[in-house]
Amino acid sequence: MAYMKEVAGKRVHDPLHEKMAKPKCKLVRGPVIVGAGPSGLAAAACLKQRDVPSLILERADCIASTWQHRAYDRLRLHLPKQFCELPLMKFPKNFPTYPTKEDFVSYLQDYANHFDIQPVFNKTVVSAEFDQICGFWRVTTTGSEKEETEYVCQWLIVATGENAEEVVPQFEGMNQFDGTIAHTSVYKSGEKYSGKSVLVVGCGNSGMEVCLDLCGNNARPSLVVRDSVHVLPQQMLGTSTFGLSMWLLNWLPTRLVDHFLLLMSRLMLGDTSRFGLNRPEIGPIELKSKSGKTPVLDVGTLAKIRTGNIKVCKAVKRLTRHAVEFVDGKVENFDAIILATGYKSNVPSWLKESDMFSNKDGLPRKPFPNGWKGEGGLYSVGFTKRGLLGTSLDARKIAEDIEPLWKRSLIDLKKYSIC
Repeated sequence: MAYMKEVAGKRVHDPLHEKMAKPKCKLVRGPVIVGAGPSGLAAAACLKQRDVPSLILERADCIASTWQHRAYDRLRLHLPKQFCELPLMKFPKNFPTYPTKEDFVSYLQDYANHFDIQPVFNKTVVSAEFDQICGFWRVTTTGSEKEETEYVCQWLIVATGENAEEVVPQFEGMNQFDGTIAHTSVYKSGEKYSGKSVLVVGCGNSGMEVCLDLCGNNARPSLVVRDSVHVLPQQMLGTSTFGLSMWLLNWLPTRLVDHFLLLMSRLMLGDTSRFGLNRPEIGPIELKSKSGKTPVLDVGTLAKIRTGNIKVCKAVKRLTRHAVEFVDGKVENFDAIILATGYKSNVPSWLKESDMFSNKDGLPRKPFPNGWKGEGGLYSVGFTKRGLLGTSLDARKIAEDIEPLWKRSLIDLKKYSIC
């Protein structure tokens, strides 16, 4: 499809041509990918393998900025490395089973170098809209100097992921609290909290690990557990719980696998409800499939809860100058509060499209595995709620889908440049 020739013929009749003719307008050969995290890198690599060029736009100054700038020091991959590899490149053999944050960032940098992926950094996408007149996506960015650039492309791949923006809950009295309140995105280690009483809000994997880290730095952590939660051992029968689950699912239905996991967890960890950690009514795999809620893989936190080194608290009701009141009426003093309340998608804030992505949660409306493709050349990668395994599946599908379209549209782009 000689789409560039068609647009060139129509541009004199395009009322938006004046805008497109600005010096900061750039025509992109191939797709524009928004986001240089693992999802964006995977999409670019899969496209390159099929000889399809692409351009990654990244708001930060580096690849994988969440891992480099917003992850705590002790963070490791929660799953074994073989379940976290990006397409077309394995982890180095000398990496541990559960790579550290530094290991994973090193792997991603090697990945980008191997596929010669060169994102354009410090470009924040403020708007992406499909132009019905010329059949292109117009992607507008602002740079570090607040300069605007418009990128024009036929395909747009959204790779900003499920963790683009922090979720910060609002509690009554937050402005009155004299201690520090910080999200885990700025938490590095518990060293500066030594000797302090710290409330961690959120009982996912991050909240549990932050509590463990605080214990290791002589702080006195308490953990807010508002909802029910599945806590599973990270290892079962000498292998990873996740890997064992995936193997069992090849032979058994989900509910039987869930029953097995809960039985083994009861034998290995005991009754977690005794410590205020009540389990959901449905099993961990079924819950993950239906809601995307990930079970906690215990790396030592439960032992600290059992010995009383970490207290478990009910949901927060309000804050006062030095204390926190909980919904059960208890009041305790704290020096600091850490919000392990997770992240959310920011897609609705910049993508001017509501058919593929929900304005409510910023995720694809179609459930996995059908949420990777929209209309008008729009794609998404990394929104499956299935971690890096889901990212790899999306990236491969997108490249396979775009390749024939790209090959049919190959023409002399210089001759028909519109910018």
